[in-house]
Amino acid sequence: MKNFRMVPFLLLGTLSPPAMADDLTVSARATASDLIQRLGALLKKEMAAGGPDNAIAVCRDTAPDLAGDLSRKTGARVSRVSLKTRNPLLGQPDPWEQRVLAEFDQQAAQGAKPETLERSEVVTEPQGRFFRYLKAIPVQPLCLTCHGTTDSIPNPVKARLATDYPHDRATGYALGQIRGAVTIKRSMDEAK
Repeated sequence: MKNFRMVPFLLLGTLSPPAMADDLTVSARATASDLIQRLGALLKKEMAAGGPDNAIAVCRDTAPDLAGDLSRKTGARVSRVSLKTRNPLLGQPDPWEQRVLAEFDQQAAQGAKPETLERSEVVTEPQGRFFRYLKAIPVQPLCLTCHGTTDSIPNPVKARLATDYPHDRATGYALGQIRGAVTIKRSMDEAK
């Protein structure tokens, strides 16, 4: 499976722009899925072993490490972003991500299934042309332990969040809402 994800990045110079974007989308989708699945498995494992307040370290420490590993493997910047950030140093969306996240929220409010929401496109920014991809992360039951309403978050989790994230805005979610997204950004200038 790793070779499958790498193929689009290796063949970029030989593809037409639409085919290149399609291949980048397939690769980005696989990368985002990999991050979401690995993170979910680690969260469940830590919740079972140490409880929800200890699982906070998975999102705080392990998730950025996983995203960094995927960034190095793919040559693209892989991260997680949200309109309601928990860690403003790592999760602040840029203008493109803000716009797409807001559109995802509107689509979900109109009945779209959050787990199906994704966007990919090639955009021109002041620094050059970039392939952009965003995959929505829907709120699952496990997420509510740390991202639910004030009344639903256990006191030990509240205490840990207050210590680890004094400027936390990532609470108040309900099942089926969009918690944030996996974002992938790759320079098209380097892809030639």
